[in-house]
Amino acid sequence: MKERDWKGEMVGKCLKVLGTSYVVSIVMLLILAFGVFKFGIPEKVVAIGIVLIYIASCFIAGFWMGKITGNKKFLWGLLMGGLYFTVLLIVTALMDKGLSQVASDFGTTLFICLGSGMLGGMLS
Repeated sequence: MKERDWKGEMVGKCLKVLGTSYVVSIVMLLILAFGVFKFGIPEKVVAIGIVLIYIASCFIAGFWMGKITGNKKFLWGLLMGGLYFTVLLIVTALMDKGLSQVASDFGTTLFICLGSGMLGGMLS
Protein backbone atom coordinates (compact mmCIF):
# COMPACT_ATOMS: atom_id res chain seq x y z
CA MET A 1 0.00 0.00 0.00
CA LYS A 2 1.30 3.43 -0.85
CA GLU A 3 2.20 5.69 2.05
CA ARG A 4 -0.28 8.31 0.88
CA ASP A 5 -3.10 5.75 0.83
CA TRP A 6 -2.14 4.56 4.30
CA LYS A 7 -2.18 8.10 5.69
CA GLY A 8 -5.57 8.82 4.14
CA GLU A 9 -6.94 5.58 5.50
CA MET A 10 -5.64 6.35 9.00
CA VAL A 11 -7.12 9.86 8.95
CA GLY A 12 -10.47 8.35 8.01
CA LYS A 13 -10.23 5.80 10.81
CA CYS A 14 -9.24 8.49 13.33
CA LEU A 15 -12.25 10.59 12.33
CA LYS A 16 -14.55 7.57 12.58
CA VAL A 17 -13.27 6.67 16.03
CA LEU A 18 -13.42 10.29 17.19
CA GLY A 19 -16.98 10.64 15.90
CA THR A 20 -17.98 7.46 17.69
CA SER A 21 -16.45 8.69 20.94
CA TYR A 22 -18.49 11.90 20.64
CA VAL A 23 -21.66 9.91 20.00
CA VAL A 24 -20.89 7.97 23.20
CA SER A 25 -20.37 11.30 24.99
CA ILE A 26 -23.67 12.69 23.73
CA VAL A 27 -25.60 9.59 24.80
CA MET A 28 -24.03 9.63 28.27
CA LEU A 29 -24.65 13.39 28.61
CA LEU A 30 -28.30 12.87 27.69
CA ILE A 31 -28.59 10.19 30.37
CA LEU A 32 -26.95 12.54 32.87
CA ALA A 33 -29.29 15.38 31.85
CA PHE A 34 -32.28 13.07 32.29
CA GLY A 35 -31.02 12.19 35.76
CA VAL A 36 -30.72 15.87 36.64
CA PHE A 37 -34.21 16.57 35.31
CA LYS A 38 -35.94 13.57 36.83
CA PHE A 39 -34.06 13.11 40.10
CA GLY A 40 -32.54 16.52 40.82
CA ILE A 41 -28.95 15.31 40.90
CA PRO A 42 -26.73 17.84 42.76
CA GLU A 43 -24.24 20.01 40.86
CA LYS A 44 -21.17 18.29 42.37
CA VAL A 45 -22.41 14.90 41.17
CA VAL A 46 -23.04 16.35 37.71
CA ALA A 47 -19.46 17.70 37.59
CA ILE A 48 -18.12 14.27 38.53
CA GLY A 49 -20.38 12.69 35.91
CA ILE A 50 -18.99 14.98 33.22
CA VAL A 51 -15.43 14.05 34.13
CA LEU A 52 -16.36 10.36 34.02
CA ILE A 53 -17.87 10.90 30.57
CA TYR A 54 -14.59 12.46 29.38
CA ILE A 55 -12.68 9.49 30.77
CA ALA A 56 -14.99 6.89 29.25
CA SER A 57 -15.13 8.54 25.83
CA CYS A 58 -11.38 9.04 25.53
CA PHE A 59 -10.70 5.55 26.86
CA ILE A 60 -13.04 4.04 24.26
CA ALA A 61 -11.44 6.08 21.48
CA GLY A 62 -7.92 5.08 22.54
CA PHE A 63 -8.89 1.44 22.99
CA TRP A 64 -10.57 1.23 19.61
CA MET A 65 -7.75 3.02 17.81
CA GLY A 66 -5.23 0.74 19.49
CA LYS A 67 -7.16 -2.29 18.23
CA ILE A 68 -7.24 -0.85 14.70
CA THR A 69 -3.55 0.02 14.48
CA GLY A 70 -2.01 -2.85 16.40
CA ASN A 71 1.30 -1.04 17.03
CA LYS A 72 2.34 1.99 19.10
CA LYS A 73 -1.06 1.72 20.71
CA PHE A 74 -0.32 4.16 23.52
CA LEU A 75 0.63 6.85 21.01
CA TRP A 76 -2.56 6.32 19.03
CA GLY A 77 -4.55 6.47 22.26
CA LEU A 78 -2.72 9.65 23.24
CA LEU A 79 -3.54 11.11 19.82
CA MET A 80 -7.23 10.25 20.19
CA GLY A 81 -7.36 11.83 23.65
CA GLY A 82 -5.67 14.93 22.26
CA LEU A 83 -8.07 15.13 19.32
CA TYR A 84 -11.05 14.68 21.65
CA PHE A 85 -9.77 17.52 23.82
CA THR A 86 -9.09 19.74 20.79
CA VAL A 87 -12.64 19.33 19.47
CA LEU A 88 -13.99 19.91 22.98
CA LEU A 89 -11.92 23.09 23.25
CA ILE A 90 -13.08 24.41 19.88
CA VAL A 91 -16.75 23.68 20.52
CA THR A 92 -16.57 25.29 23.97
CA ALA A 93 -14.86 28.38 22.55
CA LEU A 94 -17.50 28.72 19.83
CA MET A 95 -20.43 28.22 22.19
CA ASP A 96 -19.14 30.44 24.99
CA LYS A 97 -17.66 33.01 22.63
CA GLY A 98 -14.46 32.56 24.60
CA LEU A 99 -12.47 30.17 26.71
CA SER A 100 -13.30 31.43 30.20
CA GLN A 101 -14.79 28.12 31.40
CA VAL A 102 -12.16 25.93 29.80
CA ALA A 103 -9.26 28.12 30.90
CA SER A 104 -9.85 27.37 34.57
CA ASP A 105 -9.95 23.61 34.01
CA PHE A 106 -7.66 23.49 30.96
CA GLY A 107 -4.80 21.47 32.44
CA THR A 108 -6.98 19.02 34.30
CA THR A 109 -9.24 18.34 31.34
CA LEU A 110 -6.26 17.98 28.99
CA PHE A 111 -4.58 15.52 31.37
CA ILE A 112 -7.80 13.51 31.77
CA CYS A 113 -8.33 13.26 28.00
CA LEU A 114 -4.72 12.44 27.17
CA GLY A 115 -4.32 9.98 30.05
CA SER A 116 -7.52 8.06 29.51
CA GLY A 117 -6.97 7.89 25.74
CA MET A 118 -3.44 6.61 26.26
CA LEU A 119 -4.60 4.07 28.85
CA GLY A 120 -7.25 2.84 26.44
CA GLY A 121 -4.62 2.41 23.75
CA MET A 122 -2.27 0.58 26.10
CA LEU A 123 -4.97 -1.84 27.25
CA SER A 124 -6.22 -2.58 23.73
